This record gives sequence, structure tokens and C-alpha cells, in this order.
Amino acid sequence: MAWGIGGVPRPGSRAVERPLLYLDVDGVLNPLSPSDPARFVRHETGGPSVRLSREHGDWLRELSARYELVWATTWEHLANEHLGPLLGLPELPVVEFSAYRRRRDDPRFGILQLMETRKWAPILRHADGRPFAWVDDVIPMRIRRQAWPYRGILLVPVDPGDGLTRHHVNRLLSWPRAASTPRPG
Repeated sequence: MAWGIGGVPRPGSRAVERPLLYLDVDGVLNPLSPSDPARFVRHETGGPSVRLSREHGDWLRELSARYELVWATTWEHLANEHLGPLLGLPELPVVEFSAYRRRRDDPRFGILQLMETRKWAPILRHADGRPFAWVDDVIPMRIRRQAWPYRGILLVPVDPGDGLTRHHVNRLLSWPRAASTPRPG
């Protein structure tokens, strides 16, 4: 296994049928201030309320033909419980950030960057050498620089105001790692 970032296998070094697609919720599927609020419906979840768009569910189901969808959100398993059914998604795997314990060979960041980079090592560990795309509203420049040399990673930063757009979906569908995935049927 070729080693990549820190002590994690190089992203894309493991052959898989479909690359992983890591999905954040807040700022991505639940935008802060969408330019077209009529596209979104507010839902009460028993915790924080969310604004979700039916289009997002349609787009995620479209993407699931080329990607294995994975929740990469601080909602963790609550995303399956509350959001998946609203978006018409089956139960998805979850990256568990709250249970993650830092390892000595994790990618290194300065103490002031730990909060904004807290998802990176758990995502790399979860991917375990598989190619992946990551859609999030917080992908710091330091992470972008670490990921840049690896063809097995596609980072898709999203404006938290508008969230996921068709432009992002088209970018994900055109990524060569996903575009070469056979379509079902």
C-alpha cells in the first residue's frame, strides 16, 4: 500500500467500484441563507430545524449511481435518522467525528487550525486509500494544499449561504474517477 498524507494510505491507491462521496449537512444541504428560499422547506427534527430542498434529494440519488454516499457531518448518525428520510435516501455509512481519537501519524496542523481541520484525519482514515470526493462548506486552504497532489481526492467547497447547487453536482459527475464508473442498468 502506498502511503499518502500522514500515516494514511494514498487516496486512490485502492481499487473500488465507486469512489466515496463525503457529505456535510449544515451549509451544504442545509444552507444558511439560500438565494431562492422558495426551493427549501423548513423541517423540525427534534433538535435544530433544517431547510432542505427536494432537488438535493434528487441530486444525491443521481450521484449515488456513481458514488458511495457517506455522511461526513457533525450530525453523524442523526443524519440517517432525521435527514435521510426527508431526502429520500437509504441509510448511509457515517464518519464518526465525536468518537475519533487523534493518532500520532495523523496529518499535522497548528493548534489554531484544529477546529477547522477536525474532519480531515477521520475522513482520510475512513477512506483508507479509496478515492473520494468531499463536499463541505469548510475546507481550509491547508487541507486543499495537502490534497492537491492526489488524483484520488476531489474537494468541492460550497458557499454556506446557497449550499449545494447543480454546478457542484455536475462537477462531481464529471470527475474522471466517477465518470468512469459504470452506470447501473
